[in-house]
Amino acid sequence: MSQICVKARIKGRVQGVGFRFHTAHQGLKYGLTGYAKNLPDGSVEVLACGHEEAVTQLLAWLQEGPKTSVVTSVEADEVEWRHVDGFEIL
Repeated sequence: MSQICVKARIKGRVQGVGFRFHTAHQGLKYGLTGYAKNLPDGSVEVLACGHEEAVTQLLAWLQEGPKTSVVTSVEADEVEWRHVDGFEIL
């Protein structure tokens, strides 16, 4: 199974609603590593690394996010593989 890293930018009402916490929880549930961090423009950046199928599952979850959020768009691009320990909230 191939390993990939994807960097996604999620826009909408995604800050101050527990989005990063829930994303890290989902990432760990899927066996991924990476991070979720707030960006100055109000969006959230997510790096997810692991098995391609698991990354795809997380990207599908990001389309909805937690019940407290309102996701308006998700832009995702594959990036160069990197080893990350755990799934951090930055």
